[in-house]
Amino acid sequence: MARRIIDLTLTLYDGIRGLDTQPKTTLAQMGCNTTTLHLYSHAGTHMDAPLHFVDGGDAIDTVDLAVCIGPALVVDITHVEPNGIIEVVDLGASADAIEPASRVLLRSDWSHHAKMEDYRTHMPRISAALAHWLVHRRVALIGVETPSVASLRKGIGAELTEVHQILLKGGVVIVESLTKLDQLRQETVELTVLPLKILGCDGSPVRAVAVEY
Repeated sequence: MARRIIDLTLTLYDGIRGLDTQPKTTLAQMGCNTTTLHLYSHAGTHMDAPLHFVDGGDAIDTVDLAVCIGPALVVDITHVEPNGIIEVVDLGASADAIEPASRVLLRSDWSHHAKMEDYRTHMPRISAALAHWLVHRRVALIGVETPSVASLRKGIGAELTEVHQILLKGGVVIVESLTKLDQLRQETVELTVLPLKILGCDGSPVRAVAVEY
């Protein structure tokens, strides 16, 4: 059976927010090239652990890998404007297909803004009502093309905390800063999104891949 692999991961590079690199050794000096990475736990495409917003919450090394691999529903929300609030109604007919253990990828095309100044300030974001709805539906994973499921703008930090806590306390795995969801041709894809196994950490960059058959 033919398959098509789509990399949903932003490329990490020296100078991107959350990553600095320094040469450690070179072929000329030591016979091999190695690099020291100074890596932020939420750099690029990443996964939030409950510990990120929940005091005493589970760390990234305890995430259930069964949630990280499996079918995912792609939901088109490109009609939501910049700075818009994503509500249940914006899921359209796809809402009926979301059931317990679903993995849901919200296609906003906001990843096209990844190198723009508005990427972190004017993104569409999930409402508290939608977060509660996803928990009520017992969704296993929510993936977004924005750097956060909630606003990162100064002055509304309460929204950031509230939406994250609703989802993380409700058992929903959060994946942020996905890219290239516009390249997916099928409504349901096979998703793999694996974090680094960092003991006691609040999050981790991931490699996110979709497979279409």
